[in-house]
Amino acid sequence: MNFAVGFKSLAGDTQTMDNLEKQLICPICLEMFTKPVVILPCQHNLCRKCANDIFQASNPLWQSRGSSTVSSGGRFRCPSCRHEVVLDRHGVYGLQRNLLVENIIDIYKQESSRPLNTKSEQHLMCEEHEDEKINIYCLSCETPTCSMCKVFGAHKDCEVAPLSSIYKRQKSDLSDGIAMLVAGNDRIQAIITQMEEICKSIEDNSRRQKQLLSQKFDSLYNILEERKKELLQSIARQQEEKLQSVRGQIRKHGDHLEVTSKLVETSIQSMEEPQMAVFLQHAKELIKKITDMSKVSTIDRPEPGYENMDHFSVNVDHVSEMLRTIDFHTGAPGEEEEDSLETEEGETVLEEERPEPADDVGSRQKMPQHVH
Repeated sequence: MNFAVGFKSLAGDTQTMDNLEKQLICPICLEMFTKPVVILPCQHNLCRKCANDIFQASNPLWQSRGSSTVSSGGRFRCPSCRHEVVLDRHGVYGLQRNLLVENIIDIYKQESSRPLNTKSEQHLMCEEHEDEKINIYCLSCETPTCSMCKVFGAHKDCEVAPLSSIYKRQKSDLSDGIAMLVAGNDRIQAIITQMEEICKSIEDNSRRQKQLLSQKFDSLYNILEERKKELLQSIARQQEEKLQSVRGQIRKHGDHLEVTSKLVETSIQSMEEPQMAVFLQHAKELIKKITDMSKVSTIDRPEPGYENMDHFSVNVDHVSEMLRTIDFHTGAPGEEEEDSLETEEGETVLEEERPEPADDVGSRQKMPQHVH
């Protein structure tokens, strides 16, 4: 059933008033703003009572204005844009009133008090029967219609009801639906707030675990560096001991070589002496020295393999494999300590196996032996 609107001259004004009314609806109570209207820092408006309800819900421990103690301010989020509103110790009463919106509401209410809607309903006429008003509701077709359509027109076989009763019922249903949506929005907002807190907890917990993990790996680095320093010092000590021993033998053999070289030079010069008597005066002594030097048949030298430093080799394959398999502990916190040893006093002692000191290994290396 189609129907015409017979108040076309007033249609524009009605639409303008409807649009204005939408701008004057509080997002909390879904009713027109009630005085006083407060303006938030994000420029959105709320009824002071609604703003106070949100503030009290977000700050349950905040003392009211009538309290004997002075409390610091609190905060809540704007229901329109989620902007955080920070209040001073006066709470919602410290927010500025929006006098412009209050004046617009006064003007709107004055204009709404005029019988505009009554005239509109009087001019709502049936399209098929131009002289008939739309005064009944067809339940079968679910559309408003007029009495002539019920008696003679397309709705004569349909079930109808008074327009006012259907209007009240559907308006009540719509109001209930709005209330359900508002309640649902509140639950969703609570869930969003809870999930935001979960996100913050995830960030805090991750930051803390990263710090703990870095500290544990730094501890491993320090242990490796300390052990590396100890082992390098062991090799350096063994190196110095062996070098001193070999260099001492080199000096000893050098001295012997210098003495024999001079003796050879002296002996050659003596053999060139043309005078037999002079030659015989020195020959006996030279022959004795040469004989004594020839009897020195023992020469100290390092034994074979003395220069070898392979006993300082370290096998880190099992340690490397263990380091590669480091992973997060999947059990409950504290379970990793179950493998530690408990002393009688209740103190936890961790056994640590260290490689045999390189100094002990080096001390077993044989020192120079005599070679005949």
